[in-house]
Amino acid sequence: MRTVAICYQIAGHLKYSAKRSRRGGSFGLADGAFFMGHDPMTNNHKSRTALVHGGTRRSQYGEVSEALFLTQGFVYETAEAAEARFVKAGDDEFIYARYGNPTVRMFEDRISGYLGYEDGFACASGMAAVNGALMALLKAGDHVVASRALFGSCLYVLEDILARFGVEITLVDGTDNAAWDMAIRDETRLVFLESISNPTLEVIDLRHVCQTAHAKGALVLVDDAMATPVFSYAQECGADIAIVSTTKHVDGQGRMLGGIICGSKALIRGPIETYVKHTGGAMNPFTAWSHLKSLETLELRVRAQASAAFKVAEALSGHPKLASVRYPTHSSHPQSSLALSQAESGGTVLTFDVVGGRTPCFAMMNALKVATISNNFADSKSIATHPATTTHQRLPQSQKDLLGISDGLVRFSVGLEEVDDIIADLLGALDVC
Repeated sequence: MRTVAICYQIAGHLKYSAKRSRRGGSFGLADGAFFMGHDPMTNNHKSRTALVHGGTRRSQYGEVSEALFLTQGFVYETAEAAEARFVKAGDDEFIYARYGNPTVRMFEDRISGYLGYEDGFACASGMAAVNGALMALLKAGDHVVASRALFGSCLYVLEDILARFGVEITLVDGTDNAAWDMAIRDETRLVFLESISNPTLEVIDLRHVCQTAHAKGALVLVDDAMATPVFSYAQECGADIAIVSTTKHVDGQGRMLGGIICGSKALIRGPIETYVKHTGGAMNPFTAWSHLKSLETLELRVRAQASAAFKVAEALSGHPKLASVRYPTHSSHPQSSLALSQAESGGTVLTFDVVGGRTPCFAMMNALKVATISNNFADSKSIATHPATTTHQRLPQSQKDLLGISDGLVRFSVGLEEVDDIIADLLGALDVC
């Protein structure tokens, strides 16, 4: 057995050594020769296969599960090798964990390829990804057009941080194509939106926005948290950058914070990598390893949750104690036709508005037995959130009214419980309010 293992290791070293010699490099474990091979996957593979195998790199030990590299730094065979790597690191050469890591790189390759983009940079959280992309691409004097229906933290970055540094911000009704056409001008540098807004689930005509923005030379950045990676249509519609809060569906089990910025190699390995690696927003290797494991079941989990979410919306639609029920691809949603033209599903979240406002709404939430009360979404456990007093609390009342964030609004994230139990839980809770 020991002889077989040694032969296997030598074969791996020889394979990599030959590759290095063709590039004119010298062989050495400390000079990037640890990896036996890298499988980026091809377009011939189906999506679920890519989520299991995409971007895999194996060490000389030939492990089945992706290796976890818990290291801050990396060593070099010679001082000259260190100098060369700082001048230009190769695809599988690393310098410092804040700059890049083998486990993190596997995750970046796997999910960016799945979303249809050339590359990705993984960040410590979804908001680290949003902030990193915006700060990397904008400077004083630039103009940004954004949908007014954004997550509270995204609005803070735009209206408080970027505005403070001289970036001009124009907010528009994202559902109004004419509003985008009027707001995007020749000097607009970037357009920012949520493909499906949080928490009111507005659906934006992404193809139209991308066409309008590109005609003016602007980049389009899409926050894809609500659309989910499985049903994302950002790349298909022409978005230059897609940001995913991997805290949500990718982890999807209440464990890890994370985010990723996906786009062209020129954008990702240019201004975005430069900004994020120097400001410390990179993803932890253990998070990346956990995310890689979660990607293997991503489609199974999200498709089951999305199917259940539609059934929950169907069961609640028309309930006498609800002023409205919204799920993007359900007929009760005012933009269901647009939603269906862009994606096969509306995701894992629905909203409903309890008649009577805060008091009966809180009574309903407190009566839930299966679903939990929290401010997250896209978890394996069903979660009820009251946006007006939690995630969007900081917004002035006038802005809440404009966005439709009422005191009776509940954002309900459908988990992996039996759908009949979820429906019974909600109907029972509505009976007491």
